[in-house]
Amino acid sequence: MILTDTHTHLYSEAFDEDRDSMMQRALDAGVERFFIPAIDASYIPSMLQLKKDFPDHIYLMAGLHPTHVKENFREELEQARQMMEAHKVYAVGETGIDLYWDKTFVKEQQEAFHTQIGWAKEKGLPVVIHCRDAFEEVFEVLEDEKDDKLFGIFHCFTGTEAHAQRAIDCNMKLGIGGVVTFKNGKIDKFLGDFPIEHMVLETDSPYLAPVPYRGKRNESAYLLQVAEKMAQIYGLSVEEVARITTENSQTVFGI
Repeated sequence: MILTDTHTHLYSEAFDEDRDSMMQRALDAGVERFFIPAIDASYIPSMLQLKKDFPDHIYLMAGLHPTHVKENFREELEQARQMMEAHKVYAVGETGIDLYWDKTFVKEQQEAFHTQIGWAKEKGLPVVIHCRDAFEEVFEVLEDEKDDKLFGIFHCFTGTEAHAQRAIDCNMKLGIGGVVTFKNGKIDKFLGDFPIEHMVLETDSPYLAPVPYRGKRNESAYLLQVAEKMAQIYGLSVEEVARITTENSQTVFGI
C-alpha cells in the first residue's frame, strides 16, 4: 500500500527535534511520497536540505503563501521564481487568498495569486491553492483564469458542496486532510456525492492533525487516519483509497 501526502510542511521547525524518526513513522505507515509546499523565501534552504536528506521521497513546490504576502511581495515572488528555475519543482504553491488573519494586503494577495497561476500555466505545472475565509475571492481569480492550462489542487478543502463543485469545474482536485475526521468538519457529509477520482489526500503537517490526534502536532504518518475516514465515506478498503488517491496525485503532479 502506497499513500501519498500531497501537502506537508516537513521542513517546519516543528520537526527539528525528530525529523528522521517522524519520516520513518510515515514510511512505516505506508506514506512514501511527500509533496512539499513553499511558504516564503526564508524556508527555501530548509526545503532544499529536506530534498537532499530524503531524495527518493520528497517532491518540492515553489511559491509564496498568501499570509506571507506583504509590502515586499514582488521581491518574494522573484525569489520563488528563481527557485523554480534553479530546481526541479512539481507544482506552484501554495498560493491563494487568506483573509482570516489580515485583510490589509488583499489586493497584493490577488496579484500574487494571478502571477503564480501564470507561472503554472507557463510551465505546465499544477497550482496548489490555499483558501481561508476567502472562497468568493479565490473563485473570482480561478474562474477568471479558467482555461485548459489551469489545473491543480484545492488544498485543505473545507468548503460547501457548491464550493466543491466549483473547484472541480476549475479542474481542481480536492485536498482532503484531518478536517474530514472532525465532528464539526461537515465535509464528510457530502464528499461521497463526488467521485473519489476528484480527491487527493494530505496532512498539512504540522497543522490540522486528524482525530484522535486533534490539537497535537500533525505528521505525515497520520495520513493513515485520513485514508481510513475516506474508506468509510466511500465504502472502500483503505488499500483501495490509497491506490486511487495516489493515482490521482500522479495525474496532477505528472509522476
